[in-house]
Parts: sequence; structure tokens; C-alpha cells
Amino acid sequence: MTSTLPAAGRSPVRRLAGTLHRHSRLRLSLLLAAPLLWLAVLYLGSLAVLFVSAFWTTDSFTSEVVKVWSTDNFHELFTTPVFRQVVLRSIGVALAVTVLCALIAFPVAFYTARVARPSRRPLLVVAILTPLWASYLVKVYAWRLILSQGGLADWMLRPFGLSGPGFGLTAAIIALTYLWLPYMILPIHTALEQLPANLLDASADLGAGAARTFRSVVLPMVLPSVAAGSVFTFSLSLGDYITVQIVGGKTQLIGNVVYSNIELNLPMAAALGTVPVVVIVVYLLAMRRTGALSSL
Repeated sequence: MTSTLPAAGRSPVRRLAGTLHRHSRLRLSLLLAAPLLWLAVLYLGSLAVLFVSAFWTTDSFTSEVVKVWSTDNFHELFTTPVFRQVVLRSIGVALAVTVLCALIAFPVAFYTARVARPSRRPLLVVAILTPLWASYLVKVYAWRLILSQGGLADWMLRPFGLSGPGFGLTAAIIALTYLWLPYMILPIHTALEQLPANLLDASADLGAGAARTFRSVVLPMVLPSVAAGSVFTFSLSLGDYITVQIVGGKTQLIGNVVYSNIELNLPMAAALGTVPVVVIVVYLLAMRRTGALSSL
């Protein structure tokens, strides 16, 4: 039974509830206020502080931060060959990991989505997600044992007269590919699972072979999901430094250089830290044109 009390006679709580019920946008704004405030203050605020501190300098004698506006850090970043090599190497590693993840993920996702029995598909998805439940450090140190001298990789390759890659850039790429592979498999699996079977049948009826069907039907529809997965694999690889620290040997990427400069030269570390942020923003803008962001 609807209350007939006038608005002036209702309690403040009932009046507030009525106002929120009538104004859906106000209700949505209040619901999003707390998380958006958290995002603005802690995340965007920290990025703003990072960007501002990149324009500070360090006293060469006392190593104290001098809060004087200067572009010396960025000038050194773009003119010093070592920093340029580190940036290019980091982007190359992120791209290599993304390509490897895509090449491995596609046949795995195709099997889980189109070939495996429907009753087994949920179990296969759980198996793909299982590595994400394990500790990050446990997985990286496991790869350290596998790739170490006399480890599992050496033992498996010894009958062929080969040896494992050891610690270095190759080891870092292998470990990062393993770490972020599920983030590529899941979007592709979802896209292939939603692919209408009648499209594949129509392509076969029109005389297209498997390669032509893949190129003209499957790939265009799955490509946005591949791009969506690449957003994770690229960004996570670009900012990673623990894996490189453990299995990368003497390899230096942006994350390692930032970490080593935090106490020695904080403004330079901040300037280096802005590089992956800018690269990822550019990458996201590029992926937006493929429809990847709508597939996330």
C-alpha cells in the first residue's frame, strides 16, 4: 500500500530514498563516487606526482632532490645511448612476448572452444586459469630452476646435443610468455566459442579451404579479441622487472633501471617511469581502432 504522507511529514531517510528513486543519474553518481575518488586520488594522483617529479633534479654532491623545474632528465633520457637501448629493448621484449602468446594461445583456444567436447570445456578453462592462482614468485623461481645450468631444460635438450638458454634475455621472454599466456587465451577462447558455426559451414559450402576460411572468416572476427589480450600481455611485460631480475641475468629493462635509480636518482627514475606510461597509452589508442577495448 502506497504511503500518502506529505513530503514534509516523511523522515529524512524516506525523502532521500524517494529522491534517489526518482533520479537514476544521481543514484548512479553516488554509487560511483567512492571508487572514482579512489581512482583519482591514488592512481591518477600518483601518476601526476610521478610526472611532476620527473622534472626535478638531483644535487650531484649531496644526492638530494632539488625541486627546481628542469628538462635535463628527459634530455639525458633521449640522448644517452644506454637509456635508448633499454627503452627499445623493453618495447621489443613486450612485443615478442605478445606475439609468442598469440601464436601459442590461438591453437589452445581453438581446441578448448571448438574441438573439445562441450562437457570438458569448463574443465579446460579452469586448467588454463589454474596458473594464475599460484604465486607469481613461485612460478618465476620455478622457471629459474628449469633454465639453470643442469636444470630441466638442459636435461631435455642434452640428447639432441643442445643446452638450455640459461639466464638472459631469452629466459626472460620465455618466463614472461608463460606468466601472461592465460590473459591471451581467455579472450580468444571466448571469441571462438561465440563464432557462429553456420559461418564456417557457409565458407566450406562456397569452396573455401581451411586456410581461406581462417583468413577470411575466423581471423577478422577473432582479431579484436587477440588485440584485447595483447593489451594485457604488452603492458604487463613492459612494466615487469621481477622476472628479469630473477631469470634475466645481466639484462636490463625499464623496470630494472627504474628500481636501481629510485634511491640514487629519484627524478631520473621518475622520468624513466613515464616512458612505459606513454608507450602503453599510445598502444591503447592504437588498439582502440581495432575494437579491442570493447572486447575487454
